[in-house]
Amino acid sequence: MLSYLLRDLYGALRFGPVGAAVGLAAFVGLKIWNGERSRKGKMAVPAAPAVGFCVCAAIILAMTLGSRESGGSGSLDLELFSSFGINDRNNAYVVENVLLFLPFGFFGAWNFKRLRNFFACAGTGLLTSLGIETLQYLTRRGIFQIDDILTNGCGMALGWLVFVVWNRLAKSMRSKG
Repeated sequence: MLSYLLRDLYGALRFGPVGAAVGLAAFVGLKIWNGERSRKGKMAVPAAPAVGFCVCAAIILAMTLGSRESGGSGSLDLELFSSFGINDRNNAYVVENVLLFLPFGFFGAWNFKRLRNFFACAGTGLLTSLGIETLQYLTRRGIFQIDDILTNGCGMALGWLVFVVWNRLAKSMRSKG
């Protein structure tokens, strides 16, 4: 399974330029928007969480929709846990689906106060994944799999957990320093 994971993660690097381009555009747009906000006496929107969230969203969309040609299977797999434990390839896909949404959960919680609630963050991951799976099915760019929705939601929840731990550590460090 590890060889599949490493090969697929290496292959995912091809989406780096998409993420970088979206990140740069988001940063420039945010600088302009923050300039307007500052002229009106409003606080600036922090760049790191906003740009990180945009980069994650762009990479997720590029990987799940933009990297596949239409006209594929367009089939449905509504059996829960049908892809778990079958073989190393499928197990790698399960782990990859969790990893795909983990940074999205982290940056989502960092960027949006509403997503600092566990259920809001995990629910956003589930709904986002449902939307992607539906688009994959409608455009015939993949298989609509209920397991993907579950594992993406778990990745979002895990990203939320990483944010919570990171945020508490940062607050602890600031109070000591």
